[in-house]
Amino acid sequence: MRSFVLALATLTALALALPADAQLGKITEGLQKAKEVKDKVDDLVFTDAEEQELGAKVSGMLREKYGVVQDKAVHKYVALVGTALAQSSSRPSLHWTFIVLDTDGVNAFAAPGGFVHITRGALALAQNEAELADVLGHEISHITGKHTIKAIQKGKLVQAGADSTRNALLGAFADKAYEMVLENAFDRGEEMDADKNGVALANTVGYAPTGLGAFLTRLADRNKDLKDRSGLFASHPDTKARLDGLAKVITSDKLAATATVAPRFHQAILYKPVPVSQIATAISGSAGLTGGKDDGKGNGKGDNKSDKAEPKAADPKPAGGKFGLSGLNPLGKEKASNQTVSSAGSRGVNPDRDATGGANSALVVVTLTAAEIADFRKGIV
Repeated sequence: MRSFVLALATLTALALALPADAQLGKITEGLQKAKEVKDKVDDLVFTDAEEQELGAKVSGMLREKYGVVQDKAVHKYVALVGTALAQSSSRPSLHWTFIVLDTDGVNAFAAPGGFVHITRGALALAQNEAELADVLGHEISHITGKHTIKAIQKGKLVQAGADSTRNALLGAFADKAYEMVLENAFDRGEEMDADKNGVALANTVGYAPTGLGAFLTRLADRNKDLKDRSGLFASHPDTKARLDGLAKVITSDKLAATATVAPRFHQAILYKPVPVSQIATAISGSAGLTGGKDDGKGNGKGDNKSDKAEPKAADPKPAGGKFGLSGLNPLGKEKASNQTVSSAGSRGVNPDRDATGGANSALVVVTLTAAEIADFRKGIV
């Protein structure tokens, strides 16, 4: 609205020097152009394909910042849990992708279009499969609810010029979406909605809906000495409000599933949590939020079972995207813009957002068959 008012004021001043008829014509033309600029952002509707392209770009930035755990068994396990949930969600037809980020920071990120990320640190902090499912269910709910896109549109966080093309607007959306996802910048209603829908989704599949509350309580205890909210707590609702909200929905909606599946979780996930005081952090100024990564010299990062560094694999390359992107391989090399870096660092360093990550940003390709998913679901008891 501010840009609309400024445009009107400028056009009015210029028109005063013209004859009356010309003045009216110029003002009318200018108003129409200003309205078109505003409507470009307000009325931008994403197809599923465009939403996935937007999410792919955001995911590429997250992978470049934190690296990706190069352990196919871990990815397959997380993908099985996530796919069981996604297939029961309100958007089962999305191309869902589950990625384990190579960092000790405890965090999870939902990028539009079906890209769900969870950190190695979050896997280490969880104690059973139900907790993992509830966390993934929360992130899936951000995507099914299109919270990132709606927040950008609602807050008018993307500015458009009169000559902006659709690709330019979508690119601006991607930069803002990355910033919002990195900062966990959802409002109270969106976070509470994702909590509610996430545990309800997990309950539908058979997982105990109490897992998210247990995970958040443990994370709150871990972070009790931090001055600022960190990672999953960077959002508006405080811990007590979230726990109260979870307890209320579990009771009111009669969510009674009980499966925790702890043995299968501990067989698949061998990471150990790192105390928050020992998490290495790094912000790399104008070079982007990608500095301070592991050096691959056997520090235990990036592998579920050993210190051995993994060779870098090639990313899959889907067909060219609507953002002028050639596929996920180039996206893995994306750097956040200086503007995004500046905003993301404005609250100072916090351990989970600014934790250092691994050097390998390549996606780990996982293929799941219908039979494997069906067998996995049978184990949710």
